[in-house]
Amino acid sequence: MDGGLTVVTNPIVAVRLTSTLTSFEVNKKYSRGLSIADFKGKLEMVVGTPVSCMDLELYSTSDQFLVKMDDNDALLGSYPVDDDCRIHVVDRSGAKEGEFSDLSKVEKFTLSDDAYAKKSDSVRSFMKKQRVGRFNEEEMAAKEGEQAARDAKEEAAASAIPVGSRCQVQVPGQPTKIGAVMYVGTADFKPGHWVGVKYDEPLGKHDGSVAGKRYFECENKYGAFVKPTNITVGDFPEEDFGLDEI
Repeated sequence: MDGGLTVVTNPIVAVRLTSTLTSFEVNKKYSRGLSIADFKGKLEMVVGTPVSCMDLELYSTSDQFLVKMDDNDALLGSYPVDDDCRIHVVDRSGAKEGEFSDLSKVEKFTLSDDAYAKKSDSVRSFMKKQRVGRFNEEEMAAKEGEQAARDAKEEAAASAIPVGSRCQVQVPGQPTKIGAVMYVGTADFKPGHWVGVKYDEPLGKHDGSVAGKRYFECENKYGAFVKPTNITVGDFPEEDFGLDEI
């Protein structure tokens, strides 16, 4: 029986790649059977440095310099490359660090709205031909009519809600709340008609002001704005929670 020791080397090695052009590190796996020339060709796609302007430096797993990989005919595995070693690409093309990763330095393609409208192969052109979305006049007219009907319904409901009246608020998906109407009208935070309510309990969202503008006065978390169609005005007395009982 042969008592000799056989060493099996993994044909694939996992390395860390860095470059003088970038500040980040890339982890890649390569065959040890690649020639350095072929290896550089693969690195060009990763770091952006042309093969003709590329020098390679090998560093250990602890980032200690080992050797320059300057023999293009040698195999990658002929160098002391182990898993987690670092291969540093030195760019001699004159490019500067960040040139390929800083998007603010990339010249942007711009097209005026008039020029875009004349293109026959654009998304807008396709939507016009297919009469999709805002290019479907009948559909847009129907949506505008529906919105106008909703606006009219809201306005009519709002006009029937006096400020100061007691009310019940029923918003779908939320518990019924009781309070007093403090404000009726339009608002800056969203279009349409709104009713400002001061709840009897701290079930609201604010103190009567939204985005820095005050619409009515109340304690914090007692105020809310709801759509007039979710308001019912009537005799809804403030509940006695027994706070005065002994």
